[in-house]
Amino acid sequence: MPERDSIPDVVTDASGERLARAVTIGRGAPVLAFDVGGTDIKSALFDADGTAIGLRRTPTPAGDGDPAGALIARLAELAEQLRAEHPEVVPEAVGLVVPGIVDADAGVAVFSSNLGWRDAPMRELMAARFGLPVAFDHDVRAGSWAERVLGGARDYADAVVLIIGTGIAGSLLIGGKPYTAGGYAGEIGHSPIGEWPCPCGARGCLEAVASAGAISRRYTEATGTAVAGAHEVLALAAGGDGVAVRIWDEALDALTLSIAQLTAVLAPQAIVIGGGLSRAGGALFDQLRLRLADRLSFHRIPALVPAELSGNAGILGSALLAREARS
Repeated sequence: MPERDSIPDVVTDASGERLARAVTIGRGAPVLAFDVGGTDIKSALFDADGTAIGLRRTPTPAGDGDPAGALIARLAELAEQLRAEHPEVVPEAVGLVVPGIVDADAGVAVFSSNLGWRDAPMRELMAARFGLPVAFDHDVRAGSWAERVLGGARDYADAVVLIIGTGIAGSLLIGGKPYTAGGYAGEIGHSPIGEWPCPCGARGCLEAVASAGAISRRYTEATGTAVAGAHEVLALAAGGDGVAVRIWDEALDALTLSIAQLTAVLAPQAIVIGGGLSRAGGALFDQLRLRLADRLSFHRIPALVPAELSGNAGILGSALLAREARS
């Protein structure tokens, strides 16, 4: 398992935003790593010590007409910049992780509504452009792998990593390895637990009531008062606001039900929770532990633990996977 040295300093992107560095991935081959989101790209070189060099955040290109081609052209530009700034680091492989439905075994980006592609052969296209071995995977699944190797899931071979932010994303680790099902596994945020409508077109999806985005949206809809985010709703609930109390309680009940279902079916050793809502601390974790114990009986109740790698999990996972692609 890689060494777990820390990288205490920070870097800034072009706008001056601070990007915290996380743990190193340990010694090994130098690699390029990219973590692509709907609005921005994180990119970095990882040297032989496993340290992220030149870590930066830049906008994701629109790519009208050829979104996959536009993205790869932009990644090539970023790679050229990184290599020009750090000629002493010669990457031996590339890691790319993206959102949406990803068939990592086939190297295909099956679908992404935000990025606008269907059945894009991303690994093949990247290999042709970069001339290096390429690892290609889903962003949350790669981040979950980083949590397994370096972070909150490292002590658990069977775990669910649950990222609760604007939406809810998940990844399943079974026997210490990600379970993918052709890219369709882990859609916990869109598991049905009720009858309310979800923007995805299904009914009763977990993220429509329990994500940070849903919590703030539902409070605004119920009161007509806009809030800055779920953290403000939690503060209002702590202060006795009745609507905020109800919405937070409903979110906790929904999360408890979903975790109970996962526990009954998969019996994970742990549920590792990250994303913005995880910063609620005891208001989230303590309540989920109490409600889960009350709902279940003979089941093995999983440990509920915070994710440790924060927003850097995706790019760390990308780098780890790139090293695997080289071998």
